[in-house]
Amino acid sequence: MDGAVVAVVVVAVFLLLVLKSGMRVVNQVERGVVFRLGRALPGARQPGITFLVPFADRMRKVNVQVVTMPVPTQEGITKDNVSVKVDAVVYFRVVDPVRAAIEVQDYMFAVGQVAQSSLRSIIGKSDLDDLLSDRERLHEGLALMIDSPAAGWGVHIDRVEIKDVQLPESLKRSMSRQAEAERERRARVITADGEFQAAQQLANASRIMSDTPEAMQLRLLQTVVEVAAEKNSTLVMPFPVELLRYFDKAAQQFGGSSGAANAPAQAAAPQVTPAPAAEVAPAPAAPELTSPEAKRLPEPRPQEDSGRP
Repeated sequence: MDGAVVAVVVVAVFLLLVLKSGMRVVNQVERGVVFRLGRALPGARQPGITFLVPFADRMRKVNVQVVTMPVPTQEGITKDNVSVKVDAVVYFRVVDPVRAAIEVQDYMFAVGQVAQSSLRSIIGKSDLDDLLSDRERLHEGLALMIDSPAAGWGVHIDRVEIKDVQLPESLKRSMSRQAEAERERRARVITADGEFQAAQQLANASRIMSDTPEAMQLRLLQTVVEVAAEKNSTLVMPFPVELLRYFDKAAQQFGGSSGAANAPAQAAAPQVTPAPAAEVAPAPAAPELTSPEAKRLPEPRPQEDSGRP
């Protein structure tokens, strides 16, 4: 009787050991791929407790989380012959654990190598401006190039991003000079546009002031008020412009009236035409002076003899 009890206890302990050796725990972020006598079983074991056949089954756990893999810096020459260094990062995850465990020996190493070669290919096909500004299109093209072989490994590429583009120092200086020149050009254009608009407004204001002369006087008074508000300078009032305009108008009116008065006199004066030489009459004899003034005239003095014959 005692021997039977001992045998039962031994069998129970053996069964417990067998069950313990065949029991496995799969975490939530993992999937289990079971190989029975070297052959992979279809389907993957889900998270939780799973049992394996002792000495026959072997399970390999595959992580299904999103993996962030940095791509080492790759040096290349762009399409416009500029030497650059580019590094990137790849986000991927396993969607088929069975294929990831069977089709490729190390899917992480494989994805890393494909990412490096694809990055060098993208550098050679792109211009420098595309690497610096149009990165979204490059990200899509790079993700498509990496996802093409990775799809057969049960791996899905979520996203690929270019982190940094390292340029030569000489090229950086040239780009900075180009940017500075562009900024200066924009500043000059903006300044010229502002002066043009200001000139237009001043021209409009001058036309309004010419139509209403009182506006100039109001503007002058407004300027005087603005200057006098500071109380730190001597204010000299200029000569009123309106008074000068009054004198100018008066001079114009006076000149116009005198010209109009002289015009009828000039029109009434007869035109003198010279007479022909043949018809010239002899000059009349000088009239005798009978007035008292003529009597007071001195008598002509006789000429002295000079001794000449």
